[in-house]
Amino acid sequence: MTHIPHPDSPSIAVTCAVVTVSDTRLKETDKSGQLIQELLHNANHTVETYTIVKDEPLQIQKQMQLLGQSANVDVVIFNGGTGIAPRDTTYDAIENLLEKTLPGFGELFRFLSYQEIGSRAIASRAVAGVYQQKLIFSLPGSSNAVRLAMEKLILPELVHLLGQMRK
Repeated sequence: MTHIPHPDSPSIAVTCAVVTVSDTRLKETDKSGQLIQELLHNANHTVETYTIVKDEPLQIQKQMQLLGQSANVDVVIFNGGTGIAPRDTTYDAIENLLEKTLPGFGELFRFLSYQEIGSRAIASRAVAGVYQQKLIFSLPGSSNAVRLAMEKLILPELVHLLGQMRK
């Protein structure tokens, strides 16, 4: 059971961008990107844009900078590229752009992952923070990891975090 200390207004819809980082996925095969969009829609949030970028740091940063300038986007959710393989560069690309980090997101995500997959959770570099008045989340590319992060962390706190950021 999730404890919510202060209930948020259920009527607030958040406008999101979904970015899949992958060298191989196409929109038709991007199960994690599709899952994020589905879960956002089911929670009455809006997906303003959805795109796939190659796991290249400059492309990832360019996408984050473009979305950071968008007046229509409140939240950017990246998926993919958070491991430690040589082609996993999402964390490296966005971490230095974040103006503030939310260390608790990565810590809790790895804790929850540990409960599901054991010690392999240490390989995840999931991260969250603030950039250009946008909430940024970076998740692993696995659909199980996406579902876990969305259902247990992001969706329950999205409205609250935006409210805190905009105070």
